[in-house]
Formats: sequence, structure tokens, C-alpha cells
Amino acid sequence: MAFNDILESLGGVGYFQILHSILLLVPVALLASHNLLQNFTAAVPAHHCRLPINTALYQGQVNTTNYSDQAELLDLFIPFNQDQRPERCVRYIRIQGQHFPVNVTGKTKKELSTEHCREGWVYDKTVFTSTIVTEWNLVCNHQSWKLVARSIYMTGVLLGALVFGNLADKLGRMEILTWSYLQMGIAGSCAAFLPSFDAYCAFRFLCGLASSAISVNTISLILEWMPKRGRTLAGNFFGFSYSLGQLILAAVAYKIRDWRWLQFAVSAPFYVFFIYSWWLPESARWLIVQDRPHQALKNLCKAARFNGKLKESRKLTAEILRSEMQKESKEIRSSHSVIDLVRTPEMRRMSVCLIFIWFSANLSYYGLSMDLQNFGLSIFLAQALFGGVEMVAKVLVMVAMTFVGRRVMQFLTLVLAGVMVMSYGFVPQDMQLVCTVLAVTGKALLACSVTCMYLYTGELYPTEIRQTGMGFSAMNARLGSAVASLLHLTGEFSSSLLPMIFGVTPIVAGLFSCFLFETRDSPLPDIIGDVESRHHNRRRY
Repeated sequence: MAFNDILESLGGVGYFQILHSILLLVPVALLASHNLLQNFTAAVPAHHCRLPINTALYQGQVNTTNYSDQAELLDLFIPFNQDQRPERCVRYIRIQGQHFPVNVTGKTKKELSTEHCREGWVYDKTVFTSTIVTEWNLVCNHQSWKLVARSIYMTGVLLGALVFGNLADKLGRMEILTWSYLQMGIAGSCAAFLPSFDAYCAFRFLCGLASSAISVNTISLILEWMPKRGRTLAGNFFGFSYSLGQLILAAVAYKIRDWRWLQFAVSAPFYVFFIYSWWLPESARWLIVQDRPHQALKNLCKAARFNGKLKESRKLTAEILRSEMQKESKEIRSSHSVIDLVRTPEMRRMSVCLIFIWFSANLSYYGLSMDLQNFGLSIFLAQALFGGVEMVAKVLVMVAMTFVGRRVMQFLTLVLAGVMVMSYGFVPQDMQLVCTVLAVTGKALLACSVTCMYLYTGELYPTEIRQTGMGFSAMNARLGSAVASLLHLTGEFSSSLLPMIFGVTPIVAGLFSCFLFETRDSPLPDIIGDVESRHHNRRRY
């Protein structure tokens, strides 16, 4: 009896699978909040140099909360740019003993010398009362530190995928997942309230580690408890949860405008997830592969009881489960490592393709997601728009994956997304509506591609090293997102360079997806030998 047949006999896609998937997917929604949190907590409000302390502005004669009321005073001290807005990083040099640079015309004012903001900055608090930018003055010469903070978080996600993915194959999915919920709650809370920028970055790094562990273990647990007829739907709901999380983030950020309380608001629920995760059972498939059939039988009986199939569960014994995996158990190594991902020909070809696909898709996805202030819309509306369009696109892709297959949809979403993003780079920036449509459509297609990859990768790798494979793939995904953060620095030199990079890479990745095995309606492989046999059978066919 194959393991898929065991699940079908115990209720198939029953109440247990539905409830189990929901409890695992709720935390995924808040992972999107953490991954995209700095769009709000690191937003850059309008700002200008702080005026000399002996001016009317600091004597209560001018309203400091309204920029229009300050226009005349600012004109005396701050140069204005071509858009007639105060320069952000310089002010006129005061002559010794002079309070105002009085009696200067527009022509002579251009000849006045300027200096950097020696006394700090004044920030517009209309949209956000506080961000990490206003808290630690991450503007002008220090603006790159905002990107450093984001890259540190993504580095944590990168390392977490590799470290926790390998540990999950050895210690179990639920052991790592439960710990990751607790780590996310504690680290996120500490990042919210510790006073220094260094401490903030350190605990955001720990949040990144936990984020990666949660995502790769969640998708594996869902797939390993789901019969093959329900895997497509379950895998796509993983993507829906992430998109829903973007809508949640937009709503919460709109309500909470202080970055510290916003950081805490998206971190505190993980304490609840940690508590109820003790109820969730370990993957029975993993337990069988680890030669622990008695524990696997106990968990299967629990699932059967929820599905109303207790009578059928009594027919199962540890001996039946052991015999079901007897052949595989003889071939399973005592330990596994990343080397196993490239040890055999088919595993090597598959892993190389997935490395480039994960890197490229996430490079482009987070490249478009990381700076919502550039789209000319309200930052809250842009976030909600991205999340809403993604959800609609994923419904269409879910239906297509059911009938067309994973490989075709992986190819189409990557190539079409690349075309959209490249087109965005050639459209004049004053055509705001066209730019927004291209960017939103491209990002939605990339989100569909990432969703397809989570399901596809989980089906391609065998049970014995599924978490190692998922972790290594996710590590390359986070490498792509970290590189995207650094590439935003080049935007200062060329407005069309980034769309070209973010457009070409998914197109090339789409070509790599053509070399992968189609897994639609195929049983999950349990050992590396199954992957090699699958490849040889396809060649024979």
C-alpha cells in the first residue's frame, strides 16, 4: 500500500487536512508582513535641514506641522529644487552674526554657498509619526544604512533556509517550526523596543532566520499530509496566504503609524502560533522514512479520528507502515547534506535549474516590492493593490496548474513577468498609469511563479532530503532578495538599469524550467533512487 493510498483510506482531503493546513497557513500571512515590513517602518518622509535655533520657527512664530506655513521662512535658509521643494540635504551657510540671509534676489541666492545639515533634520509627520529613518536619521549621507538593514534581514532569511532546512530533515519538521514561531515572536518584539540601530539589525536578522524556517517547513508539512489530488490546491493556498498577508500589512500599517508598534503588532501573534503548534502532529511520511513507524501510526490515527475514519485506522499497524517503506529504508543514508542534492545526475540537473529559478524570480519580485514610494501612489494603496492583484492572478494560475501542469505554468509566468518588467523600464515615468499597470502585472506574475515554485520544488525533491532541498532553494531565493536590495543603490545612476536586470533574469530562468520533470498527478518521491528512476522511466517512455 503506497503512502498516498494510506492517506486516501483515512479520509483523503478531510477535516484534519483542512484544519491542519489552515493552522499552518495563518502564520504564513504574517511572514509577508515581516518580509515587506520595511516598506513602512523604513519609509522616508519629506525632510529638510533643521533651521538655526534662533529663528522664528523655534520661537513659536511659525507652525512646524504644516510645510506650506513655513514656505517663506524655508526660502530664506533652504535651497529649493526644480520641483520647488526644499532640498533635503543642504542649507545656505550663515554669515557670522547674521540670523537671516536678508535682501538677496533669486539670482544672488543661487550664488550663496551651501553646507550639509549640521544640526539634523526636520521630518514631515503627516503620513508616519515615526520610522527607523526618522529615529536614526538614515537620510542623505546615511541613507544606505536603510538598505543595509534590509539586506541584513534578507541575509538572515538566506542562512535560515540552509541551516533550518537541513536540521528539519534530521530533527523533524515540527521541532524546527515550533522553535521558529517562538524565535520570531521574541526577536520581533526585541527589534521593536530596543533603542539602538545595531540591536534593531541584530534582532531583525534573527527574524529572518525564523521566517525562512517557517516558510520551508510549512509547505513541506502541508504537502506531506495531503493526498496528491489535493496538493495543487494546498500549494496554491500557501501563495494566497502570502498575498493576503500583504493586504493585512497595508491595513495594519495604515492604522499604526509608529514603526515600533507596527513592528510589535506583526510579531506578537507568533506567540499564539507557538502555543498551538504543540498540538500539530509531525509528518507521518517523515517518521516512516526515519524508521519510526509507531509514532507515524499514532499521528495517522489522530488524522483518521478527525476525518471520522477511526475504523479504517485500526486496520493499520506499524508492520504495514514498515513494509511500505521497507525497500526505501534499506537505501536511506543515516545522514544527509547539501552534497546529496548534486550527488546523482538527475538530482544535479534538477538542483541547478531550481537554484537559478529561485534566485531570479525572487530577485525580480523583491526588487519591485521593496520601494513602494517610487510608484507615485499612496504607499498603503500600492501595497493593497499589489496584494489584491496577486490573489486574483494566483486563482487563475491554480486552475491552469491543475490542467496544464507545473512546468508549463512555471515557464509562462517567468517569461511573461520578465517581459512586463522590461517594458516598465522603457515607458516614460510621466506615464504613471502605464508604469503602475506594468509593474503590478509583472509583480503578480512573479508572485504566481514563486507560488508555483514552492509546490513544484516540494514535489520534485524526495522525502528524505525534501527539507534540505527546500532550504537550499529558499536560500538562493533569499540571496536573490538580498541582491535586489543592494541593486537599488544603482537606481541613482540609471532609472532603466534596474528594470532591465529585473526583467532579463526571469526570462532566462523560464528557459531553465523547461528541463524540470512534470510532477502533476505524480506520487511524491521518498528517496533519491525514486528521483533517478523517475528520470529513467521518462527517457524510456
